[in-house]
Amino acid sequence: GSLISSHLSLSCCPDDDPFQPVTQDETVAVGGVVTLTCSVKENDNSSLQWSNTAQQTLYFGEKRALRDNRIQLVKSTATELIITISEVQLSDDGEYTCSIFTMPVRTARATVTVLGVPGKPVITGFEDAVQDGGKVTLTCTSSGSKPPAKLHWYRDQEEIQGRPDVVESNPDEPTYTVTSELTLTVTRNDNNALIACAVDHPSIANGDKRTEQPLSVLFSPSVSIQPESDLPREGEKFFLQCVGNGNPEPTAFVWRRKDGELPPMAKVDDAFLRFESLNKSDNGVYECQADNGIGTGEVTHTLLVQDPTAMSPSSGVDHAVIGGVVAVIVFIMLCLLIVLGRYLIRHKGTYLTHEAKGSDDAPDADTAIINAEGGHSGVDDKKEYFI
Repeated sequence: GSLISSHLSLSCCPDDDPFQPVTQDETVAVGGVVTLTCSVKENDNSSLQWSNTAQQTLYFGEKRALRDNRIQLVKSTATELIITISEVQLSDDGEYTCSIFTMPVRTARATVTVLGVPGKPVITGFEDAVQDGGKVTLTCTSSGSKPPAKLHWYRDQEEIQGRPDVVESNPDEPTYTVTSELTLTVTRNDNNALIACAVDHPSIANGDKRTEQPLSVLFSPSVSIQPESDLPREGEKFFLQCVGNGNPEPTAFVWRRKDGELPPMAKVDDAFLRFESLNKSDNGVYECQADNGIGTGEVTHTLLVQDPTAMSPSSGVDHAVIGGVVAVIVFIMLCLLIVLGRYLIRHKGTYLTHEAKGSDDAPDADTAIINAEGGHSGVDDKKEYFI
């Protein structure tokens, strides 16, 4: 902006003219505040003046010339005149002139570019859910931008390419409506994926204007059967549950038994097949079919009724672990007993050996007894005797 202003100043007057006003171009978004500054190096008591795009005087020095409360004086000195325009409108866009009434009159121009702020984008095309494998066309529209905004599409934060933006001028004001289309072929994996449209424009921070909406994809159910337990025992209550994952969720369930009728004691309860009292005759392959209006899904489950005393594989493992722990403890205790026993036997042998040590070098039995008692008792006796 300042380069343009300098160029304008040079075009009319000498480079070193100290009376030549200097201004700067400004850019502002609708609703914002713009500051216009005009300055000269020297002044010969002439006043500075700001005029608007229609050449109406706004301020002559510190004197207000136009009754518009949006326009306020910031500073007025002999060499500088600064004003602000608040609540900027699109109609404020254009060229403003700063003049100094010297002989001849010198002027400088400042271009104010008012940015039209784009509206929050609106996405259409989500109204009807689309079937697995079908195509959906979404349209994103944002109005009120100047210059025209750019639109970007995202799927779960990852940018995807739509068709090139279509730009239309708005009637009665110098702004634009921008439209972009996105066509997707969807699968069941796209159900609930977030599709977003974001506006890119110099008047707003990125991400400020963004709209997102989840896709709804209709798909037939995938089905599984969950038994009440992994160990169905004879005589016990038991059920099989049919679980269907689809959009919409399945609401109709049909139970069958391969190679025959359902057992008389088995009762169909919507997604459940309930057995009041299991019997070995209930053994067989059971099939559940789930329907959600889009399609059906089937799955089978083999029921094998166990004896009433049957242990579950997991409890068998538990008993094996407990048995192993007990065996290890018993083994450690046995080892400790053996070590302790050996220690006691060895200790006793050492005691006996000490007892008999005196007899090793004795010439006769009496001496051996004396030696065994300590070897000095005879001398002691003599000493006592002489005293």
